Amino acid sequence: MAKINMVQSLNQTLHAVMEKDDTVLVMGEDVGINGGVFRVTEGLFEKFGRERVIDSPLAESTILGSAIGMAISGLKPVIEMQFSGFSYLMMHQMEGNASRMRTRSRGMFTVPLVVRMPYGGGVRALEHHSESKEAYYAHTPGVKVVIPSTPANAAQLLEAAVNDPDPVVFMEPKRSYRSFKQDISKVQETAVIGKAQILEKGDDITVISWGAMMRDTLSTVETVKQETGCSMDVIDLLTISPMDTAAIIESVQKTGRCVVVQEAQKSFGPASEIIAVINDHALMYLEAPVKRVTMYDLPFPLFGREHMYMPSKNKIIQAIRDTLNE
Repeated sequence: MAKINMVQSLNQTLHAVMEKDDTVLVMGEDVGINGGVFRVTEGLFEKFGRERVIDSPLAESTILGSAIGMAISGLKPVIEMQFSGFSYLMMHQMEGNASRMRTRSRGMFTVPLVVRMPYGGGVRALEHHSESKEAYYAHTPGVKVVIPSTPANAAQLLEAAVNDPDPVVFMEPKRSYRSFKQDISKVQETAVIGKAQILEKGDDITVISWGAMMRDTLSTVETVKQETGCSMDVIDLLTISPMDTAAIIESVQKTGRCVVVQEAQKSFGPASEIIAVINDHALMYLEAPVKRVTMYDLPFPLFGREHMYMPSKNKIIQAIRDTLNE
């Protein structure tokens, strides 16, 4: 099979799950006739028709509110927020209804829906198109937050999200959409939501990241390994909530050092939660303080300055070097 990018991988997965399960439907702004802004839903309208591929009004709250009703009634909606920066308009439906329905009904109703949203910077987009706000949704009990990093795990995780009985926010890193390709023909199994992937194993330091920053992290790890000869555990988190705390704790207890790389702003983000987990369960194993490489605590700038704002490879390299030398 030819190598494909993440957009093609997601598109193929949507075709496959919709063929397999006629309760799965797609809904969102321009997802039907136009095939989506990024073409992730291309071809679905022609194949499955307007009853299963629904072009919605430009009303994010209405999109999610309708999907909640569909999910409670036995369907599996996969809805698209055209950009994550537009998703805040659906927040009262997510927090007030989707996340609470299982508890509110004492298990009588579940809300098996997926909210796909392109997120993140590095593609020279406009305002409200480049933010990394995964912490907003991970902080909401009852909501799962998934972030793929490759075409292969995007396919695995999307299928798992569609089959999950609870609402899943599926955040797709735009910078990874078409930046590289993989042969996913050998990818058979569905991923497990809540399970991280250990990409490399080593003894000297743990490096954790997710989403588009994963490729930058792997590249910098290779640079530092060649310079120092050290070995590293490299963890792709994949799921922000529920977080695979066991993988983090086991790795840090082994290496004694850790660097966390996140695209989002520094304060109150997933990296902070990871450090809290390490302090709770692996503090006495640490040989050096855990370092974070993040964006600045400022609104995302216009694209002319985004390269100065986002975490750079040089910053990641320096954080790993400093942690190894402490």
